[in-house]
Amino acid sequence: MRLEQYSPATVAYLGHDVNDAAVRRRVAMFREEGLAVRLGGFRRGDAAPPDGSPDEIVDFGKTADARLIQRALRVLGNLLAPRLVQRTCDGARVLVARNLEMLVLAWRVRRRGQRLVYECLDIHRLMLGSGCKSRLMRWIERKLLRRADLVLVSSPAFAHEYFSARQGHDKAVLLVENKVPITQRAARRGGETRAEAEPRGSAETHAGAHAQASPRVVIGWFGMLRCRRTLAELARIARADVPGPAAVSGARVEVLIAGIPSPAEFPDFAEQVRACPGLRYLGPYTPAQLPDLYAEVDYIWAIDYFEEGLNSEWLLPNRLYEGLAHGAVPIALRRVETGRWLERHGVGLLVDAPEAELPQRLLEAAGARFEAWRRAVAALPMEALFQTERERKAIVAQVMGADHD
Repeated sequence: MRLEQYSPATVAYLGHDVNDAAVRRRVAMFREEGLAVRLGGFRRGDAAPPDGSPDEIVDFGKTADARLIQRALRVLGNLLAPRLVQRTCDGARVLVARNLEMLVLAWRVRRRGQRLVYECLDIHRLMLGSGCKSRLMRWIERKLLRRADLVLVSSPAFAHEYFSARQGHDKAVLLVENKVPITQRAARRGGETRAEAEPRGSAETHAGAHAQASPRVVIGWFGMLRCRRTLAELARIARADVPGPAAVSGARVEVLIAGIPSPAEFPDFAEQVRACPGLRYLGPYTPAQLPDLYAEVDYIWAIDYFEEGLNSEWLLPNRLYEGLAHGAVPIALRRVETGRWLERHGVGLLVDAPEAELPQRLLEAAGARFEAWRRAVAALPMEALFQTERERKAIVAQVMGADHD
């Protein structure tokens, strides 16, 4: 008699940064479905892999943010000598490549019978230009798209406006929004989001002690901090003079900032923030600190100008779902995909010109109007914000292919 032992299917995940939060979330999603995950990729720093790491990590080398030539040389080196990429992908049932550079490497070592999945959560400006480099990159991507079994996107606009309209891609595309994993929901204030847990009697009960101490409105800007225009705009909003009753009451707008600034965009971010009255920077944070961060804010900044007119118009950022899950009211541009998502769901503060509109609107919205916005956030269905177990299983089934059991 031969004794059969269960061996979980293996996913080889190729990531641009093995310590990136989105990469960690994806690895965790596969592991929660009982799959063995081998992670290979570059790293944008020297930090050790966090808890919830994959079964094995293969280090392709160190790269730096906004150093495209260095990254290209690293990719070329692994393309010509793919030993580390082969080590990551050998024996895997499915290869998942995050971003185009990883798709090139996955294609280089892919063996017959291995399923190839391309995950694209951002469209880099280089892919949208009209110059020779941009046209070459799009040509390479089109060639590899024909060989991919599935494309994952985080926003429907990526599928419609880029892959279909610009790349002529007509094969399978799966929408996987940047929702909060359902496993994190129970950890939020004893199983409830702040919006669910707190009473609704007044704006003061929402904001906690800080609202009672002084009539202030606090905007949170959390996550990857890479947008110089956002910093400048928030600084001007915080110091804007607002006429009328708000000025008489001494009401003011403040901005709480936390996360990791891009050194390419902000060489000395902390010093820049210190020079702006009304702005406060707390530094990087861990996921466990998010409930306390959101307890200090009324609104979450969900506007991104980093690639204005391009990727910024189409994306649905992680902070949209995360902020709503913690009960914050998002501020977004009406004309972009984030604004359209909020409009469909009947939540959020939508603007056309933030700097001109927000100081007055924020300070005049205290009380009943703000509480109505908070109630709308609390009424959102769980499935809109959290990746449920059912959704996770459906995503993994499509990634693994029809024969996945």
